[in-house]
Amino acid sequence: MEKREQLAAIERLLAIMDELREKCPWDRVQTMESLRTLTIEETYELAEAILSGSLENIKKELGDLLLHIIFYARIGSESGAFDIGDVAGQISEKLVFRHPHVFGDVVVKDENEVKENWEHLKVREGQQQILSGVPGSLPALIKAYRIQDKVRGIGFDWENNADVWSKVEEELSEVKQELAKGDEANLEEEIGDLLFTLVNAARLYGINPENALERSNRKFISRFAYLESKTRQQGRSLQEMSLEEMDRLWEEAKNLKQ
Repeated sequence: MEKREQLAAIERLLAIMDELREKCPWDRVQTMESLRTLTIEETYELAEAILSGSLENIKKELGDLLLHIIFYARIGSESGAFDIGDVAGQISEKLVFRHPHVFGDVVVKDENEVKENWEHLKVREGQQQILSGVPGSLPALIKAYRIQDKVRGIGFDWENNADVWSKVEEELSEVKQELAKGDEANLEEEIGDLLFTLVNAARLYGINPENALERSNRKFISRFAYLESKTRQQGRSLQEMSLEEMDRLWEEAKNLKQ
């Protein structure tokens, strides 16, 4: 679509939202609070579509999420708090302010310097603590990644990526020590430290740990489904099989193309 066609499509969506809010019994009674969980669901569906690599599904899920943004803006306009113009205007100003290397005379050499500048600019915007911008409700794995990425922006990071592996080994050793002691409280803490360090290692090597873990989840599900299918073909149940038999089928699944 050309830009004027894109703008016309957005205008049509805004008009549809206005009509739904006025005439649809369901849309009329929605609030920001009632939409919240639905928005979270739509966000996860978009994330899943991205991992699937289906551009058609990504387009569909982006549309669903865009509808929610339009919906919130419409609700905001009803109380005079803000409308979609305010939302777009505010993010535009923010983008210009945080990209002085594009809209100003600041010179950066790479994306790392861009991120470092962002953290300094956020302080100028009034964000007093570097980590205050990390939402408390984020899932723990994503939160760990964002925490580490943010402190990296002000230079708090490993000088050499390879050095992180000695820290991983140190944390693993501490987990083993707590296992030997049988101290469950300390064991939980040390496993948490180990996971945090592994997230750090993934980040240093350009791997998003959330995406990596989800791909492993899907791989496991696929292989386990193969194991279940082969078991049913034999007229048996998994509960009847020995671990050795299950391991043999698991190895078969690993040799299949995922």
